Amino acid sequence: MTSPFVWHGGALEAARQAFGDNGPWLDLSTGINPDPWPGAAGPVLDWHRLPEASALQELERAAAAYFGVEPAHICAVPGTEIGMRLVGQMLGGPAYHVTPAYRTHAEMIPGSMPIAAQDAAGTSATLIVANPNNPDGRTISRTDLQLLLHGRSDHSWLLLDEAFADVDPRISLASAVDDAERLIIFRSFGKFFGLAGVRLGFVLGPRTMVEPLRRLLGAWPLSSAALAIGAAAYQDQQWIAQTRLALPRAAARLDALLNDHGYSAVGACPLFRLIETEDARALFNRLARQGILTRPFTDQPQWLRIGLPRVAADLDRLDRALRDG
Repeated sequence: MTSPFVWHGGALEAARQAFGDNGPWLDLSTGINPDPWPGAAGPVLDWHRLPEASALQELERAAAAYFGVEPAHICAVPGTEIGMRLVGQMLGGPAYHVTPAYRTHAEMIPGSMPIAAQDAAGTSATLIVANPNNPDGRTISRTDLQLLLHGRSDHSWLLLDEAFADVDPRISLASAVDDAERLIIFRSFGKFFGLAGVRLGFVLGPRTMVEPLRRLLGAWPLSSAALAIGAAAYQDQQWIAQTRLALPRAAARLDALLNDHGYSAVGACPLFRLIETEDARALFNRLARQGILTRPFTDQPQWLRIGLPRVAADLDRLDRALRDG
């Protein structure tokens, strides 16, 4: 298995080199909304000037209202990936990360040890967990998250990756963020809004963490485009409401198609589905030879993650590829 495909989704250049480029590729390797927020081209930007501080404040106010936290408890970062790594360096260990997990969870804090989800409540050390989880789509109830939070010691933290929580905000623990809680949450803009290239994320937490992080980022941490697009998108309540209805419907259509081909999709996150099959690697290669990129895994060779097709024609294309072999 070529390493770029198991490291992260979206490796289209590597796919073209490995399997050829005989037509347009259908990239189903990521958990990014295939129908992005349509207003990204709208903001008029002055590329000659550095971003104003007020633009960052406006973005953080809009995002804070969307997440349900006070603006003092939020820090915008140039992508959640950077936010997680910076916070991990600030905190240090010891720590555990719940597996299976997003790759960066194991790298956030040096020496972090893997732990199974069912064992997570048995430790009081800093705990890194995602909800919904990537790649298996597992979700954790707010009650269980609260138990994990209150099980931390006076010197440890619950680090909660909510990159995929936008579809169902009821599962988010953002309302619990407070100066008195040892809780830090990471939120992603690009996945739900379908604009990963904007490179925008947020760290939510007590001011004792948010303010040092802001100083560490320094002046102008985000581009003018990220500031303008993020602020406008988070205030587009009509699009957000429509998308929260549309994504589960699209996931249900994908589930039905996979079921027709004998695959039982798992996961409660409608931005992607995970199937388990003995021929996962062969299936990855078979689809790639037909110009469809999915996501395989080194440590779980029986898994294949499949993102949402954007339109009916893409769903039909996947159907034909699975049927024709």
